[in-house]
Amino acid sequence: MKIAPTESTWLELRPGERFKIKTSSSDTGGKYVVLEFEIAPRHGVRLHIHDNEEEHFIIVEGTLQMAVGDEIQCFPAGTSLTVGKGIPHAWANPTDSLLRFVAIFTPGHIEGMFREVAEKKVDDIEAFFSSYGTRIIGPGFASWF
Repeated sequence: MKIAPTESTWLELRPGERFKIKTSSSDTGGKYVVLEFEIAPRHGVRLHIHDNEEEHFIIVEGTLQMAVGDEIQCFPAGTSLTVGKGIPHAWANPTDSLLRFVAIFTPGHIEGMFREVAEKKVDDIEAFFSSYGTRIIGPGFASWF
């Protein structure tokens, strides 16, 4: 059995949102990918849908505000939750403190999307995301605050 080391390099998706690949999908035969995120205060993502993956969250530090469907709820450190594929969701850090969480995507093909965005290889973000089965469908976190 091969034990893969974790990556120690932070990759930035955009200012205020960075991640490390803790377990690459190439190490799991594509079954899953594990990412660690650090999110700045008052920062988050737009309402979106993953057509191919379930997304599992484990909140390590801070508070994660999650919108799933019409419901918005806050989750403190120590909480875990799962958003099924095809479910509209958005998340944010509603506090003045750092948010850290682990995200596990099953299956793990979506890793390439995160890598390419961090490498700044993307011009049309919505079209690019859709090539990975991720659809942006609504407003961002700023409308929550």
